[in-house]
Amino acid sequence: QVQLVESGGGLVQTGGSLRLSCAASGRTFSSYAMGWFRQAPGKEREFVARLTWNGSTYYSDSVKGRFTISRDNAKSTVYLQMNNLKPEDTAVYYCAAARQRFSNDLADWGQGTQVTVSS
Repeated sequence: QVQLVESGGGLVQTGGSLRLSCAASGRTFSSYAMGWFRQAPGKEREFVARLTWNGSTYYSDSVKGRFTISRDNAKSTVYLQMNNLKPEDTAVYYCAAARQRFSNDLADWGQGTQVTVSS
């Protein structure tokens, strides 16, 4: 089973930027879909972005145009570049990975990293 470790969260002011990283280990990295989800206090976990095994990207409407998901297969790492952050982006951000190659079904999860955007 893959191990996923997120980093890069923190406190930022409205309009600022952060880049989250998710390092994967325990198996090969390429050909696996990766994604980011988030959970705000009192709310359910929601989809943020997905990078399919063949390189297509998908975003929630709330982050489209502000966030960018990317990957570095040589480093077994997926990134989430977050620009123009808003207070409503405050949440714990979770990295997710597909359990099978060439599948876009995200089933394995990291422990999360806190992002707080102050107004």
